[in-house]
Amino acid sequence: MGTFDYREELKKIPHKPGVYQYYDKQGTLIYIGKAKDLKNRVSSYFVKDEYLHNAKTRVLVRKINKISFTIVDTEIDAWLLENSLIKKHQPRYNVLLKDDKTYPWIVIKNERFPRIFWTRKIIKDGSKYFGPYASVGMMHAILSVIKEIFPLRTCNLPLTVNNIEQGKFRVCLEYQIGNCKGPCQAYQTEEEYNQNIESIKDILNGKTGVVFKQLKANLEHATNNLQFELAHVLKQKLELLSNYQSKSTIVSNTINDVDVFNIASEEGYAFVNFLKVMNGTVIQTQTLELKKRLDESDQELLSLAVQELRTRFNSTSKEIIVPFNLDIESPNFKQTVPQLGDKKKLLDLSYKNVSFFKRERLDQYEKLNPELKTERLLNKMKEDLRLNVLPKHIECFDNSNFQGKYPVSAIVVFKDAKPSKKDYRHFNVKTVEGPNDFATMEEAVFRRYKRMLDEGSSLPQLIIIDGGKGQLSAALKSLKTLGIESKVTVIGIAKRLEELYYPGDQYPLYLDKRSETLKIIQHLRDEAHRFGITFHRNQRSRKTFQTELEQIPGIGRTSAEKLLVNFKSVKKIREASKEQLMEVVNTKQAEAVLAYFNS
Repeated sequence: MGTFDYREELKKIPHKPGVYQYYDKQGTLIYIGKAKDLKNRVSSYFVKDEYLHNAKTRVLVRKINKISFTIVDTEIDAWLLENSLIKKHQPRYNVLLKDDKTYPWIVIKNERFPRIFWTRKIIKDGSKYFGPYASVGMMHAILSVIKEIFPLRTCNLPLTVNNIEQGKFRVCLEYQIGNCKGPCQAYQTEEEYNQNIESIKDILNGKTGVVFKQLKANLEHATNNLQFELAHVLKQKLELLSNYQSKSTIVSNTINDVDVFNIASEEGYAFVNFLKVMNGTVIQTQTLELKKRLDESDQELLSLAVQELRTRFNSTSKEIIVPFNLDIESPNFKQTVPQLGDKKKLLDLSYKNVSFFKRERLDQYEKLNPELKTERLLNKMKEDLRLNVLPKHIECFDNSNFQGKYPVSAIVVFKDAKPSKKDYRHFNVKTVEGPNDFATMEEAVFRRYKRMLDEGSSLPQLIIIDGGKGQLSAALKSLKTLGIESKVTVIGIAKRLEELYYPGDQYPLYLDKRSETLKIIQHLRDEAHRFGITFHRNQRSRKTFQTELEQIPGIGRTSAEKLLVNFKSVKKIREASKEQLMEVVNTKQAEAVLAYFNS
């Protein structure tokens, strides 16, 4: 292995919850840890003050030669994943954690009128288990809330149809105090009881909206009736429930011995993440990088990676979870493409990890070779915007006016997806009277490309118009007049919903809000707006000041400009003495200025 530089390794680690793994020079896994913030936690091992660590930790740090990590959704998930990985690999510097059977679970028993309670032991008798729970307090809180909203039996009586019909049982104190509705004496039907059970299953699966609503109603009722002690208890339960996570994405006792795969691809590269799940827990994670040779599809690449990773890790799982069906026929396993539930959560977790790995690895490549990033961005824009050529040269138009006066247009230019400020242009609109954005856009586009054609300059591959269909139509009219409408692609971007309009297409194109293509277009639009507004303000200020000064008898445009250049503002001209004014203009003009402002 190469020389280990922890500074470079730390740059790759995100501020996200997850599990980190340390390896020595021989590639042996020596330590596994969890963190609410991976970057902060791992960084803490490499602080210079060694007195912050004990001797064993200092030895561990000296042995580290490689760092890997797995991202998860929450701190609870990190705790559970850390536990399962430590038990699987038993690294030298980890204390072996307790077994799964010591975790608390909530169980809905497989019986008539099911009981609900917590347990540390899983019995495969058809009962439904939820958990495990990292916080016993939260688990008891949700059980308490469920009991309060849905009165359920707590006894272990065999409530068969015959036993109830024969009247073998009598209601107990729980019925008398309202904690049970007495199914043992048929005071509650099985149908009503089971409806409550289904609602409880939804809550334990994270659909806590009904619980929040009921708790808030109870809290309001208690407050209105001056039951302050009860209100305090309900408020505590509401706060606990707000911090509660009912179901971990890492652990599910219903999933046993499966392999999870997901893929994220880019121009020239693809990355595949693998999660090994045994007895409901993730015990192995790995991300594989593939370099494309012949523009292979994601399906081809994932099929290749599945076989490679299963062979590499000697997997004999009878089920693989994948994002789409693969062209693999094997009697050894079946394919599952989940849409909902625990398996979908595992697939999403795999995608989260492979996406981060892809971004981190591509950033490394692009730092070493910036041209790779430019090429990738241009190819992405070409694909997203349905272009025939790479948009190496992009121009964006924006108009500004003030109550219909002082109309100006601004043009910003991006080359290779970056601002080319030396090519920015702005000009005053000459042929438009009043507030007419469409006519202003038409003039601006015509003047811009008429001049480029006259000078023999190369046209841009993409023109962006800041505005909707009206401004786009106005721009297209000028391009047709110049005969270049087929030589360039022109699109409009509406400001409110970031809609992209194409000529002749009544329906807008919506890009993913996180896409790099949309970010570049927004950068162009914002830059054009900034550049245009700055120029417009300068023009408006200069013309406003000159207009006021030129109203003074004996002061023309030249004198007004001299005064503004010397005094910087009309306010300072108004406050100037006769002697100060005479340093710029003659005596008669200075007296005229004083008389004007004094009046």
